[in-house]
Amino acid sequence: MIAAKKKLLCVNIDHVATLRQARGGVEPDPVHAAAICEAAGADGITIHLREDRRHIQDRDLRLLKQTVQTTLNLEMAVTGEMTAVALDVKPHKVTLVPERRQELTTEGGLDVAGALGPIRLAVDKLREGGIHVSLFVDPEEHQVRAAKAAGANAIEIHTGPWCHNPGGRELRRIIDSAALAQSVDLVVCAGHGLNYRNIQPLLEIEPIVEFNIGHSIISRAVLTGLEQAVRDMKAVIAAGGGL
Repeated sequence: MIAAKKKLLCVNIDHVATLRQARGGVEPDPVHAAAICEAAGADGITIHLREDRRHIQDRDLRLLKQTVQTTLNLEMAVTGEMTAVALDVKPHKVTLVPERRQELTTEGGLDVAGALGPIRLAVDKLREGGIHVSLFVDPEEHQVRAAKAAGANAIEIHTGPWCHNPGGRELRRIIDSAALAQSVDLVVCAGHGLNYRNIQPLLEIEPIVEFNIGHSIISRAVLTGLEQAVRDMKAVIAAGGGL
């Protein structure tokens, strides 16, 4: 049975910027896209300011901080440069993610257990700056416990393996990790690779309170328009699956 607690949708608008950067112009504008998403019911806006600035730019981040009316979630690598940017702009939330220059998209969760010292230092600085901090982690017990040890407020469970190979084992890993995170007072989010179909089983996992979804919404928006694409995803989440 679907939990009565409302599930939130944060829309990742990186690929609006990807399209803009393909021509090096000013259209489409991620700031305009964020406003459309919010008008359509999005509970938050997510962007990833990468070190190579391949899509979202520093100017986008600053304008979005001024204009987003819900929650602005900044995904970023664990580096001194990115920490300084976050502390200067002060988005509502930061999600620390792994980052490689060669990757097309984020390929896995942050190895919190393997780099606890630097991650805990970054988390401490961000939280001291008044920023809510989440860590993007694989659904593994030792990574969830490490996220707690690092002082994070929340985790975002990497759902990519589930999306690529939906089945009992991957779903069980997500369920168990979400339950563990909730038991140690971490807010539980989920994202990566989710679309209008494969999200359905995850909607039944009570501890998950927020989904971060980008590519499938922007892809649908090419055909239906951005406002309708966001409304469609909100309807799927509210109904517990099905479109």
